[in-house]
Amino acid sequence: MAVNLSAIKDLLLPGLRGVEGQYEQIPSQYDKIFTKHDSKMALERTAEMRFLGYAQLKTEGGQTAFDNGAGERFVYNQEHTEIGLGYAITRKAIDDNLYKSQFAPSNLGLTQSFAQTKEIYGANILNTATTYNAAVGGDGVALVSASHPIDGTTISNSTTNDLNESTLLAGMIAIRTNFRDQAGLKVFARGRRLVIPPALEPVAIRLTKTELRPGTADNDVNAIMSTAGGLPEGYMVNDYLTSARAWFLLTNIDGLSYMERIKFETDMQVDFTTDNLLVKGYERYSFGYYNWRSIYGSFPT
Repeated sequence: MAVNLSAIKDLLLPGLRGVEGQYEQIPSQYDKIFTKHDSKMALERTAEMRFLGYAQLKTEGGQTAFDNGAGERFVYNQEHTEIGLGYAITRKAIDDNLYKSQFAPSNLGLTQSFAQTKEIYGANILNTATTYNAAVGGDGVALVSASHPIDGTTISNSTTNDLNESTLLAGMIAIRTNFRDQAGLKVFARGRRLVIPPALEPVAIRLTKTELRPGTADNDVNAIMSTAGGLPEGYMVNDYLTSARAWFLLTNIDGLSYMERIKFETDMQVDFTTDNLLVKGYERYSFGYYNWRSIYGSFPT
């Protein structure tokens, strides 16, 4: 049913002081977590390859060791979804509305609706990071897992500890010391940004904003600021995380992806038979990942 006179009955009479209902929006957050890529296909696929492993000791007169294990290991899929929303408003509701500048028939908040929807889809990658998604494929385990397979062993980018000084330092050190490529070679991986829900912001402030060691009377320096390169991008609060205790470390390795297939667009027309104004918005995109080394996460139990 279209927005009609009964839905805006008080906007038909003079004397209203004003019209309320739209509010300042939360600034964009997904673009501080995901790398944006333009897409020209319905399904984007990223292959993870194995390159050469360690060089081998050669004895005098002996044969040189060969490593012929290079090649494709895993493929990560990212399929775009269509996002749409529209509304209809009657001709009489448009004509008789005395407050068109405050309740504009052609703009009832489509932009804000699409923006927050995008934030929810983006945050869902983190909210479900411990759940394996078969549609993504990849290495066969969840984005945040204790058992990411590489040749000959597995690697963890996961913990279940609450956020504090020791667990944050342990995560930063684990990223630096444990992250390896498919052949087992160390990679240059460093934590760069802490992502937290609103409930953990006081903890994050104490951990990242003090010069001395947080939570103690000691005169030690705050090791978080320097260990493994520190956290050069500090922390950010994501208002769309569903767990009040989960926290994440983003690394310098690219791997969390926002792919835009069709940019946000709007259209409107007047229905010939009803004179209703039809307004709709549309966009097509996807959030996903193609490298687990881009993140380290904790879901405390």
